[in-house]
Amino acid sequence: IHGKDEAIHAAESARRAGFDNFNLDLMHGLPGQSRAQALDDLEQAIALGPTHLSWYELTIEPNTAFYSNPPVQPDSDEMADTEEAGFALLGQHGFQRYEISAFAQPGRRCRHNLNYWQFGDYLGIGAGAHGKLTDADGRIQRYQKTRLPEHYLAGDKRTRQQRWLEPDELPMEYFLNTLRLIEGAPASLFEARTGLALDTLSATLASLRSKQLLTPEASSIRCSALGIRHLNRVLEAF
Repeated sequence: IHGKDEAIHAAESARRAGFDNFNLDLMHGLPGQSRAQALDDLEQAIALGPTHLSWYELTIEPNTAFYSNPPVQPDSDEMADTEEAGFALLGQHGFQRYEISAFAQPGRRCRHNLNYWQFGDYLGIGAGAHGKLTDADGRIQRYQKTRLPEHYLAGDKRTRQQRWLEPDELPMEYFLNTLRLIEGAPASLFEARTGLALDTLSATLASLRSKQLLTPEASSIRCSALGIRHLNRVLEAF
């Protein structure tokens, strides 16, 4: 838990310590926030010299204080205008948008997160950590470690939740990640990551392309600008 001063101090301390590659996370769409205030926040963040920025709209999640007592956020049109102005500002400072909410200087895309977004495997280590592993037969497993830190620190390293994904779940799981990328992913990656033939989705992909929610090229699967704005609608098709 921190405020503005602590965030600025942390970034400045990292820079003084010799770190030349770091990310800042920043939200807009805050209660009572104007477009000018949101862009001022973004300008202050850029001035701190990060090579990567995650900039996204405040989303009210279940089981939070905001969910039980929702704040009044700017309306959707105002937030869309703020977003477009923010994209332009980030572009002026050399940040390329390569994922829905991720922006990087040239050569500074987050390789760790790209592995998630390309539906790669990863280990979950630590209390509440999630992992994804593919076995030698191509079956995909998701798992979660014990949730409470005190239990984990006391030596309970067991996996509390563990399940194999069914074949009919894989298209949604795959595209939930890869379609977040502005460039999408090569069409060949679907079979490599899921073990399923892409032909089984031909009708779905053709329908999304006809609605201009996906770009027309067959060599890759990626959202159009319209599809990025309506990603939930695209994902519902899978």
